[in-house]
Amino acid sequence: MAIPIERIDEYRWRIPPDAKPGMRVPAIILADDQLMEQIRHDQSLEQAANSATLPGIIKAAYAMPDIHQGYGLPIGAVVATDPESGVITPGGVGYDINCGVRLLRSDLTKTEVMPRLKDLVNALFSAVPTGVGSHGKVRLTKENAHDPLVKGARWAVERGLGEPEDLEAAEASGCITGADPDAVSHKANERGRDQLGTLGSGNHFLEVQVVERIYDEQAANVLGLFPDQVTVLIHSGSRGFGHQVCTDYLATMERALKKYGIQLPDRQLACTPVRSEEAQAYLGAMRAAANYAWANRQCMTHWAREVFQKVFKKSSRDLGLSVVYDVAHNIAKVEEHEVDGKQRRVVVHRKGATRAFPPGHPELPERYRSIGQPVLVPGDMGRASFVLVGTQGAMLETFGSTCHGAGRVLSRAAAIRAAKGRAIEREMEDKHGVYVRATGRDSVKEEMPEAYKNVQDVVTVCHNAGISKMVAKLKPIGCIKG
Repeated sequence: MAIPIERIDEYRWRIPPDAKPGMRVPAIILADDQLMEQIRHDQSLEQAANSATLPGIIKAAYAMPDIHQGYGLPIGAVVATDPESGVITPGGVGYDINCGVRLLRSDLTKTEVMPRLKDLVNALFSAVPTGVGSHGKVRLTKENAHDPLVKGARWAVERGLGEPEDLEAAEASGCITGADPDAVSHKANERGRDQLGTLGSGNHFLEVQVVERIYDEQAANVLGLFPDQVTVLIHSGSRGFGHQVCTDYLATMERALKKYGIQLPDRQLACTPVRSEEAQAYLGAMRAAANYAWANRQCMTHWAREVFQKVFKKSSRDLGLSVVYDVAHNIAKVEEHEVDGKQRRVVVHRKGATRAFPPGHPELPERYRSIGQPVLVPGDMGRASFVLVGTQGAMLETFGSTCHGAGRVLSRAAAIRAAKGRAIEREMEDKHGVYVRATGRDSVKEEMPEAYKNVQDVVTVCHNAGISKMVAKLKPIGCIKG
């Protein structure tokens, strides 16, 4: 049966709380007509309605324009719960804990890079380990395995894999407090031991991009972005380590549902009260995985800089290779938000959604407080990615959150079928002007541009709805994938 949905305005839709038994609040979907037509094709609206049944949910369940079907909550979901009466659900964060994006700017222009592009991409492909089960250059021992879980990106910088200023340009300075390595299973530790500093597979990538368009000159100046500038975007997460943490705690919480008398429309939403032993252990392990992911992106940042230095025969400082920002888009955090006119501490689950704090927010680096938090939105490897900034509108409506990417429209299997008989890497170069290197042929087919919504449509809805502002459009010219 189709989920009943009402239109609020040009960019907002509402699933009323009486649409399904057990809904405690409405579900709000941000989309225009075209995106809503795509959204209706999978189970994501059903999942959005299901997420509104979570105990202690506050205000509404939110779905971003890039929403698509996921495990438990849809990907592109934002849910806030009360820390006293609410729950934590691992399905509200996802398997790739702190999957996120890091943007580096440079002083190089497209004209300077194009003659060396293939050399650059080939060298990046050699330097940054990619693919399923890829092994990193950093191997953790039993003695130091806990260090990156507690220190995050700072652990890598202390080992010479980055600059101290990199930490200033990251959400939470690349380290979330409250990590508990003792809450992590032996299996998760084993999976993570040799994957630090690896890109992985699926939709993860490292792209060389060019600033194609500036929408907001003032914000772009603050971010150090200018037309025809070459940038680097790194999209990766916590690898097998985070996946195992999620797997472990979904099982733990599913077993505990009866203990807490929690009834759910879908067991994939398995959850326990925030104050419960199970939820506190999950939060400790999730934070450890988030820190692992920040350390992971920091390592790859260092290796990307080394490659640029070799190819262009200048120091990374002379090349102006600095971190613009690093954002998480799969995470749960305790934050202060205004609810019904009062400031409240809430637990914000962002699953395929990006924090988008407004100008002046105390958690932002001082240099960005005049413009709002940078938001990095990767698209598919043929079209574009976007830089946005957070707004007060997001703070008041969506718990300081906006979209995270393009959102799939074809499953991986469907994309492989659609790519049958086609040379996708050649198409990428001839049709889109993007030189691609990939470990697995199937990964390029799975990630071809038509497998995704057009990210321009997604960010335009977020901009017009007032939950973030467009600053710059980045066009890929080179890409490495797993």
